[in-house]
Amino acid sequence: MSSLDLRNLKINVGGKPIVKDFSLTVPKGEVHALMGPNGSGKSTLAKALAGHEDYEIVGGEAFLNGQNILEMETDEISRAGLFMAFQYPSEIPGVSIANFIRAALTARLAENEELDAAQYYRRLYEKMDLLKIDRKFTARSVNEGFSGGEKKRCEILQMAMLQPQIAIMDETDSGLDIDALRIVSEGVNTMRGPNLGILLITHYQRLLEYIVPDRVHVMWDGRIVRSGGKNLALELEEKGYDWVKEEVAAV
Repeated sequence: MSSLDLRNLKINVGGKPIVKDFSLTVPKGEVHALMGPNGSGKSTLAKALAGHEDYEIVGGEAFLNGQNILEMETDEISRAGLFMAFQYPSEIPGVSIANFIRAALTARLAENEELDAAQYYRRLYEKMDLLKIDRKFTARSVNEGFSGGEKKRCEILQMAMLQPQIAIMDETDSGLDIDALRIVSEGVNTMRGPNLGILLITHYQRLLEYIVPDRVHVMWDGRIVRSGGKNLALELEEKGYDWVKEEVAAV
């Protein structure tokens, strides 16, 4: 089965160990939620896997469908089928949404293939309508002047068009009001199925009310300390994270 397979990852930031012996497998067809308090290493993990140069992987292994992504450049990781939705999406002035997504799709084509323009725009408008994004946004620069909700919807639009095998979504619910959260979640849920695995990074249960996970993992001090079903997220919502700290300390 195709999957993202992480084995004993160790990640440093500025020489300081943040992620410590982190192991997790996310199969295609499943949604796994990764929860934990601030500073536990969740976003560090996501950015390192996406190839961010400030995050140094000093140990362990990471495989996407059997391919070692630690030996790849960022663009190669993307083409291999890993998608990253950022907590704070960057603005790209001067590059329209339509051209940005078209360039990403073109980079995935074989040497002699060409992207059919009519078919491309048909799919793009279909996904924009689903996410309630005004079609005029195709001409706007990526994320420039966007609200928080618009930026997150633009990320999900890219995900829908690129059709990755594994998507890492880093605190997609951050900064969203209830209406934007619902729209973004509906867009993600339309993509759920046997061809996509999702690692959903979040602090809060509210996102998981819309995107119901198959598994929930709790990250503390750089490693997973507990895993369970969706009820684990409800327990965290009720009790907070202090009980996890106490439980880890008692081991």
